[in-house]
Amino acid sequence: MRITSKGQVTIPIEVRQKAGLLPDTEVEFVVRGNTVILKKAQKTPRRGRRLLTIMRGKASKRLGTDEIMALTRGN
Repeated sequence: MRITSKGQVTIPIEVRQKAGLLPDTEVEFVVRGNTVILKKAQKTPRRGRRLLTIMRGKASKRLGTDEIMALTRGN
């Protein structure tokens, strides 16, 4: 197996299946001496939850439902 110029490798399907690495699985790398271990990441919040956490408190104004609807409808 060879690493591409972008640092990418293909994990053989047999290895992915044994490790339960499905598409979009978050993984992490652990370095121990000169050995690198690839493992499933600890459970992380789903994308939507992460976005809400990041965005919480970022609005500069408080708008009511009618005001938001008027903005989205272009009125």
